[in-house]
Amino acid sequence: MTENTKKKSLSAHECPVSKIFCDDYLFQIPSYQRPYSWTTEQASELAMDLQDYIKGKTGDIETLNPYFLGSIVLIKGDKSDSEVIDGQQRLTTLTIFFSVLRHLVNDKDVKDEITKYLGQKGSKLLKTKDTFRILLRPRDQDFFRKYIQHEDGIDKLFDSKEELKDSPFNIKQNAQCMYNLLKNESQEELFRLTQFILIGCYLVVVSTPDIDSAYRIFSVMNDRGLDLTATDILKSNIIGAIPDSEKEHYTDKWEDMEESIGRDNFSDLFSHIRMVYRKSKPQGTLVKEFNEHVKPRGNPTKFINDALLPYSEAYTNIINENYSSEEKAESINIILGWLNRVDNSDWIPAAIEYLSKNRNSPSDILSFLKSLERLASCMMIFRGNINYRIKRYSSVLDWIGSEKDILATGSPIYLSDDEIDNTLSAINGNVYESTRTRLMILLRLDSILSDGLAKYDHKVITVEHVLPQNPEPSSQWMAWIPDEEKRKSLVHRLGNLALLSRAKNSSAKNYELEKKKNSYFVVKGVSTFAITTQVFSKEEWTEDIILNRQNEYVNKLTEEWELIKT
Repeated sequence: MTENTKKKSLSAHECPVSKIFCDDYLFQIPSYQRPYSWTTEQASELAMDLQDYIKGKTGDIETLNPYFLGSIVLIKGDKSDSEVIDGQQRLTTLTIFFSVLRHLVNDKDVKDEITKYLGQKGSKLLKTKDTFRILLRPRDQDFFRKYIQHEDGIDKLFDSKEELKDSPFNIKQNAQCMYNLLKNESQEELFRLTQFILIGCYLVVVSTPDIDSAYRIFSVMNDRGLDLTATDILKSNIIGAIPDSEKEHYTDKWEDMEESIGRDNFSDLFSHIRMVYRKSKPQGTLVKEFNEHVKPRGNPTKFINDALLPYSEAYTNIINENYSSEEKAESINIILGWLNRVDNSDWIPAAIEYLSKNRNSPSDILSFLKSLERLASCMMIFRGNINYRIKRYSSVLDWIGSEKDILATGSPIYLSDDEIDNTLSAINGNVYESTRTRLMILLRLDSILSDGLAKYDHKVITVEHVLPQNPEPSSQWMAWIPDEEKRKSLVHRLGNLALLSRAKNSSAKNYELEKKKNSYFVVKGVSTFAITTQVFSKEEWTEDIILNRQNEYVNKLTEEWELIKT
């Protein structure tokens, strides 16, 4: 095997804890990792499981069946330095466990031996310094060293009145919890428990030479949901390229953005940023494509200041519909509300890019978002597939990136003649049967009918037929439209639909018109939807009424979305 092959190799093996808390490993928790988050629930479960496992069992610890604690994933080369990709919670909790045991045992030799598993003694001959086995995130390391890893730390921790939060809070709570569980155990039981953890408990150690392979392994192994995301990997790469003197400042900026927008939304933001730069469907992992096309490590501070910060602010405004300015803000947020009802997020990169570049031009933002909403809504209505949508939005991004006027003639923000035809065909057809678009179309139409004043905060909104799908043979419906083919051609169309602020009632769908108006289409005598209120003025429900309503509604949508070919 060549040296190059060795460097690229991956290894996985079972190790007793004594062979993990040793000089072969110096564990480092990267700054991009989430804070230590195990609570007393997980810590007490670990301690009690191990206690119960050896209770009542006599004889040497070596004769007991091994107890597996799970796996850890590391980036590790030939040296002891080991970056922890997965396993922070276990390794940190085991260190707390050792610290509590050291505090409780009376035998000084045993105390000293436990200390060796917590830290590596320096050597004058080898010119090495004393080093602790695990280094937490920079934000947490001083606290952990002072109160857990140092020999007299536990006493100080329990006596401390300092108000704590996040990792330090969990560390103290878990130490106190373990202490309370073990404080009444005999010295013999404490010795056996410590011995069992060291030689009877095993971890599967997966070592890999680089971040990408470690992340792939972690993603496959971790069936409890990903604690580590692609955004965490990118944070490591980007913050890691910043000079040490500025690392903390930019780490704080990063984490403030993540906390403000939410971890899941922050991860989504990076996918949208990739699209802004890549302008095509993903063809690899987010980490790989981000590094290849966005290239944030080339100038990491510029990326954070000039891209991530303004994009994060724009994205927050978009998803929360809370853009603010002295003018147009309410209208802009209303349009953002309609965009957020689109059943895909492919439009978001274009919105982020335009909003971040034109934040102080609310009139331009409003004009752009109106055009974007028209494009996004119509593609949703005529069911443009993802490849079609990505191609269309890529053209919009290209236009914005070239600094052309996005509202100029010929801009890709405008609908083509074919797209207009496809949209009109869809809204003139059997709208009810398009289950993914019918509610959006009806709500958009209802807003137009109410002059944009309608607010939709109902927990449940459903689409209902006025003319039932299967009216009773003796009903008035049959008298008004006796021809079966005509009824079938009208029943699912826009002119025969209404909105309800409740779940459907299968027993009410065939009510006669008068009863439907008075007891089904209303709540406490009132309908909250303009489109439904219009039904109340009708004493009959004929083919002409449905067709007239159909034409009115199609014309309203045509005007709103400018569905007129040039």
